Amino acid sequence: MRRYAKIYRQFFLSSLARELEFRVNFLAKILRNLTWAVFFSLIVLVIFQRTKTVAGWTLNEMLVLTATSFLTYSIHAVFATSLSELPQQIRLGTLDFVVTKPVDSQFWVSSRRFSFDRVADIFVQGSVIAWFGSRISPAPDALQWAGFVWLLLCGVAIFYGITLLLMTLSIYFVRVDNLWVLGEMVFDVSRYPLEIFPRLTQRIMLFGLPLGAVAYVPTMILRTGWSPQLLAIGTSWAVFMLVTTRLFWRRALRDYSSASS
Repeated sequence: MRRYAKIYRQFFLSSLARELEFRVNFLAKILRNLTWAVFFSLIVLVIFQRTKTVAGWTLNEMLVLTATSFLTYSIHAVFATSLSELPQQIRLGTLDFVVTKPVDSQFWVSSRRFSFDRVADIFVQGSVIAWFGSRISPAPDALQWAGFVWLLLCGVAIFYGITLLLMTLSIYFVRVDNLWVLGEMVFDVSRYPLEIFPRLTQRIMLFGLPLGAVAYVPTMILRTGWSPQLLAIGTSWAVFMLVTTRLFWRRALRDYSSASS
């Protein structure tokens, strides 16, 4: 464990040096990320100019859901942004240098880069959740907030699992570069309450696919109160995605053929 901590420290420092080399670009990325989050929040505000609720959700609840979705995405991007480079590594054959190193290859491809430009997003979205979450009626208690934090972490694990699954497919579909777009679709869906979908779709997104567990389930524990069922859904999906994608990664590596072979 100490060895991996030292390796991650080197990843962190090299990523920091890279960002400091292009400081204007770093600031531009921060501005872009925050602008996109503000823009979507403004859309929510415009919608609620004409109504008090959407599918039973109030303005405060919708803003918390939106911020939770962005926060989940930002935490994942901070720690696992290098996953998006996997298709290119496979196409160019540079993954060969990773799988031959005396270090876990999944750890390497997941955490090689630390995305500093998303750190600001975490603080902003966290503040939005704390402010508007406290204005939900009735106000969430400490137990609900603890459940929210746990389910948020589960949502990050689920999103990581989905992204790793999609990126690993590039081992089999070498020429496909835009698998990350499917991950973006998961992010887009997670910003909306499930109540706007038909009942069958709601059940599929909660029990058939983990789309609802990314941001909807954490927000619901603030909205409706402490719920063992919500905790079970979020935790079960997180464990399932982490274990399944780990097994799939190991299986895909056995089928991996380098660019030179």
